[in-house]
Amino acid sequence: MDKKQRVLDEFSYDKKDRLSFVLKIAFLVVMVVALGVYVGDLLFGKNSLEILLNLQERKSELQQQIKSYKKNNATLQKNYFELLQLEPGNS
Repeated sequence: MDKKQRVLDEFSYDKKDRLSFVLKIAFLVVMVVALGVYVGDLLFGKNSLEILLNLQERKSELQQQIKSYKKNNATLQKNYFELLQLEPGNS
């Protein structure tokens, strides 16, 4: 009987061990929920992937506009300097 009692004693929990186990589980549950909320906010909140992609697209559009404006500006400057040379008094 002594052998059986030792085996049972190894698997028995006192209230302190049970409370410790419950607290550990509760802490893990809270951490998983907090991580889920954080990841959800990253994916669907203000800093979401969709906004990042929209900003990258907008950046590309603005860079194209800049190239277009530079080309237009060069053409206008060329016309301006040609007109300056046509004015009387410029030799």
